[in-house]
This record gives sequence, structure tokens and C-alpha cells, in this order.
Amino acid sequence: MQVAGRPRTGLPRRWAAAGLVALLVLAAGVVALARTPHPAGMAAQGPPHTTVEVSQSHCGRGWDAPVPGVQVFDLHNTSDRAAEVYLVAPGSHAVYGEVEGIGPGTTRSLTVRLGQGAYAFRCVPEDADAVTGPTVRVGRGRGGPAAAPVTEHDLIPPAIDYQKWVAGGLADTVRLTGRLRDAIDRGDLAAARTAWLPAHLRYERLGAAYDAFGDADARINGTDAGLPGGVHDPSFTGFHRIEYGLWHGESAQALRTPAAALVKALTALRDDWSQARMDPAQLGLRAHEILENTVQFELTGRTDYGSGSNLATARANLDGTRAVLSRLRPLLVTRYPGLRDLDRGMDRAQRLLDGFDHGGRWTPPARLSRSLREKTDAVLGDLVERLASVATLCDPRRTA
Repeated sequence: MQVAGRPRTGLPRRWAAAGLVALLVLAAGVVALARTPHPAGMAAQGPPHTTVEVSQSHCGRGWDAPVPGVQVFDLHNTSDRAAEVYLVAPGSHAVYGEVEGIGPGTTRSLTVRLGQGAYAFRCVPEDADAVTGPTVRVGRGRGGPAAAPVTEHDLIPPAIDYQKWVAGGLADTVRLTGRLRDAIDRGDLAAARTAWLPAHLRYERLGAAYDAFGDADARINGTDAGLPGGVHDPSFTGFHRIEYGLWHGESAQALRTPAAALVKALTALRDDWSQARMDPAQLGLRAHEILENTVQFELTGRTDYGSGSNLATARANLDGTRAVLSRLRPLLVTRYPGLRDLDRGMDRAQRLLDGFDHGGRWTPPARLSRSLREKTDAVLGDLVERLASVATLCDPRRTA
């Protein structure tokens, strides 16, 4: 399935918004094609181009001479509203390619590989019913991959189940953070350093829920990035504030207030969670962004405030990704041919990260040998690419 122009949704705190591995051929290239309509003279230099009309009255008009193989459809929106366009199999509604956000009077391009079979363009205008154009048949050739569309209705059950799982995780985090606070209150900083990591890792496993946590996440797990006073800024709070103090010689007295504030913030989040509503449409995207964030911030050590536990956090993030994938699996089994390879990649990453745990003492990223660093980057980077497929396949699409 080819995708052009699909935007990413950013997450608060440090979540940053790749092409699909099995289902998408270099999304970045497709986006570039979508942004630059091709003059007719360029068609001879590459795949054949066909201009196709996008409108409610003439959806798909212009595709009159179907040919097999790689080709470019220049989708021209002649209507007065923006539209999404899908190239589908008329019988199964499986999607071969899509372009979003085609504005009125504009043209976007979609590159696909067509083989033997029946195809039709489906135009989905904003605030209007979807329209399917005429069926076009290609008589020979090997086509590209396709996937049945996922709807928001399909995502509601896994989202509800995941939200219940998060509730249990928050309760565990409050309990473990209470132990951290208690150790600080009695002045036992050695015990506090021991208690800090389990509490922090339990929170890190809830990665796909951070967007629903809102401002609470910044108070609980924020960094000093952008704060005028850096690590000494009063707005620097939460797990990393306590981490900094525990590994930089601060007294128990200095850490009592931050520890109490952390327990209070987590308790409030736990108590309010039953009224929160996760967006089911974002579940697949979060599965991808958890490890994307891991590569950007944990493997680089950018969130290390003294404990050297970034690789432990990466391992917790892997658990968090599994928690999302387990709930999306019924949707992926019939849509993602690369699911088995993704599972193998998850297992490979787990074995690699577990090797950095030496009886509860984790190797800091800065102490990895060059070969181990490169291997870790490669294994986690491969997973991020594969999870981009999950994000795209589980992005809900309108079917009516």
C-alpha cells in the first residue's frame, strides 16, 4: 500500500514525530511526488503518468487506458472542498494507495505498482459522502500489496482494553513511587536510589498513553529542556528531578519536596484516569512513536540525569510497545505480511537490551563499545521502520 501526505501527530513532553517496510515503498519519496505535480514532458523519463479527476460527480475519470507495472496517478481535485483519495479493490475494499489533503484545484501524485485485477478510485471529500469511481481492470502483471482499511470502530475495543491496562500500570507506579518517597523521607538515599529505577520503569512502560496524560506527564517525567534555570529551575520536577538529586549529591531534605510532589501528581493522574479518554485513532501511531522516541532520547543518553539507566528505559519502552501491539494484533494478522518479522525483531531487541542488565546495574549508553552501539542503533532502528507499517495500517480510514 502506498501512502502520500499522511501527517503525523506530535506528542507532548519529548515525543517527536519512514517508509513502510513490507507495505510501503519509501514513504518519503511518495511524499515528495505528492508535493510536486509532474509536467507531461517528464512522463517519458520515468513511469507513465495518468491524470485522474477527483470530485463527487466524476471520481476516477481519466483512467481509460490501464497498464500493468509501476505508474503515477496525478490526482486533480476539481471540486470545491479538500478530499482524500484511495485506490481500492472494488470487491474487498483493500487499499493499494492513498493521498490525503488534496485541496480544491490542486494536484497530488500517487505512485503504485499495478498487476492483474480490478481497481477503482474512491474519493472521500470533507463533510460529504464517499464516492467510488468506475472499475478498471488490468489484465496482467504482478501488483503491489494491499490492505483492508481499519476504521475507528475497529480500534475502539483495543483502545478500551489498553486504557484498562494503563490504569493498572498507574496504580503500580503510585505504589512504587511511594517506596521512593518513603526512603527519601527517612534519609536513606541508598535505598532511594534502589527504589527510583523500578518506579520510573513502570511509568515508562505506559508510553502509548502519554498523549492522554496531558500536562501531568511534564510534571511527572519532564526534563529541564527549555527551562531558564536548567536542572535548578523550580519547574524541573518529577522522576528526572529526583534522579538528578540522587546522583549529584543532594541531601534527603532537598529531595523531600520533589518526591512528595511526584507522588501527588501520580496519585491525581491515577484517580482521574477513569475519566480520561484515549483517542483510538492514535493507537497505531503511538506503537511506532514509543521506540522512535527511544532511539532519539534513550540510546543517545539525552535523558540521563545521573543514573545511567537509559538502556533500562529502552527495555521498558520495548515492553510498552509490546503492550500496544498485543492489542492491535487481531487487526494486523490479516493486514501486515511482515508481522512475523516484526515479532522476530522485537525478540532480537529484547535479547540485546537484556544483555546490558548486570544484576540490576545497567550499562550506560556512553560506555558501550562502538560495535555494540552500532548494533543497538541498527536493531532498534529496524524496529522503528517496521512499526511505521503498523502506524499506517492502523490509521483509520473512512469507508462511507
